[in-house]
Amino acid sequence: MNRLPPRGQLGTLLLAAVLPTLAGLAAAQPPSERFRQLDRDGDGVVTRSEFQDAIFEKIDADGDGRITAEEERQFLKKRLGGAAPAGGPPRLPDNVKAELDLPYAGTDNPKQRLDLYLPRKPASDKPLPVIAFIHGGGWKSGDKRGAGGLLAGFAQSGNYATASIGYRLTGEAGWPAQIHDCKAAIRWLRANAATYNLDPDRIGVMGTSAGGHLVAMLGTSGDVAELEGSLGEHCDQSSRVKCVVDQFGPTDFAAIFTEIGWARDRPDGAVALLLGGPVSERRDAALAASPITYISKDDPPFMCVHGTDDALVPFSQSELLDKALAGVEVECVLLKVDGGGHGGFRNPKVPDRIRKFFDNHLLGRDHALADEVVEDGVRPAR
Repeated sequence: MNRLPPRGQLGTLLLAAVLPTLAGLAAAQPPSERFRQLDRDGDGVVTRSEFQDAIFEKIDADGDGRITAEEERQFLKKRLGGAAPAGGPPRLPDNVKAELDLPYAGTDNPKQRLDLYLPRKPASDKPLPVIAFIHGGGWKSGDKRGAGGLLAGFAQSGNYATASIGYRLTGEAGWPAQIHDCKAAIRWLRANAATYNLDPDRIGVMGTSAGGHLVAMLGTSGDVAELEGSLGEHCDQSSRVKCVVDQFGPTDFAAIFTEIGWARDRPDGAVALLLGGPVSERRDAALAASPITYISKDDPPFMCVHGTDDALVPFSQSELLDKALAGVEVECVLLKVDGGGHGGFRNPKVPDRIRKFFDNHLLGRDHALADEVVEDGVRPAR
């Protein structure tokens, strides 16, 4: 049985575990993506039942049992020495530089842009492999700038260039606009590789929630012409990726509601807004938008990271993808976070395994990785 540390140490441990995640989101437009994920009922506040963590009281400044987006912003500002203005440039380590808001689709749409984070002193003179991140937010919210802290962490090693991809949200366009945007961004990275000293043959992708869905689609639909779209000036380039880290993303839309109940297949739900109607009425669209539909033996290696207690995207979604990839002999490492919810994992093994996965497939390292179960870090006493 795991023992909790003394009460005085517990708060310190939780702050150390939670703050790095919050730091990476500090520059996101308010409310942050993490706040929206925690606010499961969408009422604009996070309650104790939605965020059962000892740090809750530190963020809940007025002690009313609810965290507002403003309280989260003020907490981040205090703890992180002042957050960047909403939508402004992220705080970066001295050895990382950023190229922000690069248009990849040949349009002036602010959503069709990406941010690059590059080491000032690369580990070698050779072109750098790229880790491209795609944000979550139910395809209806979120912002590419929120991943700046996470991506700077990869870039400051000198081994990687990183990119954060924006895409059109469902308030502007429905499926397949989102995957068309992401594929156009990958083509842009490949076409502009020489300009930024990138290796066009070593582009990996990572995404969370809706972003996990989109990176999984990039991985499985590299050979599907009808999902390429015609955006941008680089349609002669490939949108294939070298490897995929899918963090708690949907993989089979029909299977989600079969498991959680069709009563939750609401017309105003995130999936319905993406597909143009409930899955029960848009079966063909749901099939066409599910990464599992396109799995083939030439897909790149995958890692799936998913919490067993995810109330938004069932853990079984990653199990289904893992099993289907194994069926065509494509490598998939399933990292099962026991007790984990919809992200916010507090076990340091999670980022460690993700980094090792990228090191293996983008740097040619040989870390031993296999399906694994890890606990969701230290939890407060109840």
